[in-house]
Amino acid sequence: MKYLISFFIVILFTTSAVAQQDSVFGKWKTIDDETGEAKSIVEIYKKGDKVYGKITDILNPQDRDKLCIYCEGEEYNKPVLGLDIIKNLERDDDEYTGGTVFDPEKGKTYKAKIWIENDNPDKLYLRGYIAFLYRTQEWIRVK
Repeated sequence: MKYLISFFIVILFTTSAVAQQDSVFGKWKTIDDETGEAKSIVEIYKKGDKVYGKITDILNPQDRDKLCIYCEGEEYNKPVLGLDIIKNLERDDDEYTGGTVFDPEKGKTYKAKIWIENDNPDKLYLRGYIAFLYRTQEWIRVK
């Protein structure tokens, strides 16, 4: 009986670890779709029933102290480091949609969706939309 309980505990933790790996939550290295350059680390997290993404590191040391001159309201002229750039996404099957992504370098806000690549849980796709036009970035999980 003792071994059976231990077996189920191991299965539970293994299943939990695999589910976490397939999740959008965690830290992701952002890759600029125009230059191929790694730009920042964004942590995707849940707040209430919505999904957000916050810049937790800026990889170019010269950019770490930049202020958000394009932000509005309380975020105007605040550090880009720590800024929530993904806001209000909701789960829709294997994707998260219905929210926005903000590009602090261009000052543009786009409708957004994110999803994990089916064959590689360490790749996340972020797509920003304006009307029927879109751009997609591929982000890499930080381990």
